[in-house]
Amino acid sequence: MLRGHSATRLYPVRPFPAMYDGGRMQEWLTSKRTFLAVVFLGILALSARSVSDPDVWWHLKTGQMIAQTRTVPHTDSFSFTRAGSPWVAHEWLTDFFIYGAYRIGGWGGLIVVFALMVSAAFFLVYLRSAPDPYSSGLIVLLGAWATAPVWGVRPQVVSLLLTSLWFLIVERSEQNLRLLWWTLPLTVLWVNLHAGFALGLALLMLFLAGEFLEQVASSRPSNHARLRALAITFVFDLLLVPLNPNVTRMYFYPVDTLRSKAMQNYIAEWASPNFHHAEYIPFLLLLLTTTAILAWSRFRVRPRDILLLMVSTFAALSSIRMIPFYVLVAVPVLSRPVELWAPSQRSRKRLRAASRLPLPYTGVVNALVVFALIGFVGFQINNVVQRQPEVEAQHFPAGAVAYLQAHAPSGPLFNLYDWGGYLIWRLNPQTPVFIDGRADLYGESLMRQFAELYGLKGGWQEALQTWRIRTILVDPDSALAVALRNAPGWQVAYSDSQAIVLERFAPQSP
Repeated sequence: MLRGHSATRLYPVRPFPAMYDGGRMQEWLTSKRTFLAVVFLGILALSARSVSDPDVWWHLKTGQMIAQTRTVPHTDSFSFTRAGSPWVAHEWLTDFFIYGAYRIGGWGGLIVVFALMVSAAFFLVYLRSAPDPYSSGLIVLLGAWATAPVWGVRPQVVSLLLTSLWFLIVERSEQNLRLLWWTLPLTVLWVNLHAGFALGLALLMLFLAGEFLEQVASSRPSNHARLRALAITFVFDLLLVPLNPNVTRMYFYPVDTLRSKAMQNYIAEWASPNFHHAEYIPFLLLLLTTTAILAWSRFRVRPRDILLLMVSTFAALSSIRMIPFYVLVAVPVLSRPVELWAPSQRSRKRLRAASRLPLPYTGVVNALVVFALIGFVGFQINNVVQRQPEVEAQHFPAGAVAYLQAHAPSGPLFNLYDWGGYLIWRLNPQTPVFIDGRADLYGESLMRQFAELYGLKGGWQEALQTWRIRTILVDPDSALAVALRNAPGWQVAYSDSQAIVLERFAPQSP
């Protein structure tokens, strides 16, 4: 209004510096950057979760052991059922990192670090997507939501970040083949962080096969240099795999894990996603949307991307753990045909011109939006950290463990599978566990014994005698707890709504 009456002004009016007059804030904090800040700060807030994964506890204990002994364990010392057996601690460097982050920042530090990893992984996905920030940002947000079931303080998140980085390197190497050399140090790091390094090698093979198909089907001159570079990179990366404490065993460990019946039959994340559960609906929505748009759109998908989509779709429908693999493939592919339907740059300019908000104040509004969201993220993370003791008490037998710390078991302890890691963190080395989340270590036979004993099936009494179990820690409503609560020779030593401790007070019959 002052501008319209400038001729009648009796005193000068200074515009707000760097705000009103289109200054630095207006130039830097554009609507595009504000939108992207909202997307990735939103992912950061959503992925900041309380620590409830049952495996995080034995990861902490392993990291503590490595920090104290300065050696990587090669045999089991956490259980009495597999004591001294060979154990491939393939996540040793991640375990050490988790323990270090916990020592420095507590639960809050761990939660923030792993939430940042998730957000960074999807920022790399955005860099691989179509140039339009708005359509690509929304698709990235949907993709991130689809991977929510695997979020948390866990080594799989480290592999999510490294897989996303691997995709970016290999795709950008089409313009600069030298970028492929960055996969070499990445392989050395990854093979010490997690067995997911095998996915990086598999991706090189898929890119090599996909681009070979493209060159065979294309009338253009073949790019032999690209194929040769991918093949040489694969060989060098393969040769670097033994640069880890487990040496050549890491060649076979990922394959053995995929073929493990114990993993497939007893670990929920290795099963197919159950779409009756709401947490898998975003993945289903992304899968159906991608299929429909690629079928209806005139956009021509590269044969290489079709191959990647086929393999990743099969993998994700076979195992929950492979959903992130599909998302990393599908989101950039989906963003390209969607961009064709997005409003053009000229249309967006017309929309901005029609807006009632004066243009000079846009930077101020954008700044307020970003700062408000940063405040919300801080509040969300603080709330999650404050609730951590409550979440621990809800998911793990804190009271029963306190009892066992004061009254050490007189003999071998049988425990719930999901509580094994927690007991390792709280009771090791005084009280070894019967079983924990390392299903690859225990194998099919012991996993079956645990399931039969816990569910009173098959030879559960024989397993009880074989392992000379004298203390049992399970949930109070389990079949085993109900059966032994009033059984001769057993007594309830501790009980609450979360757990029950049963102790044998008579000698075992021969």
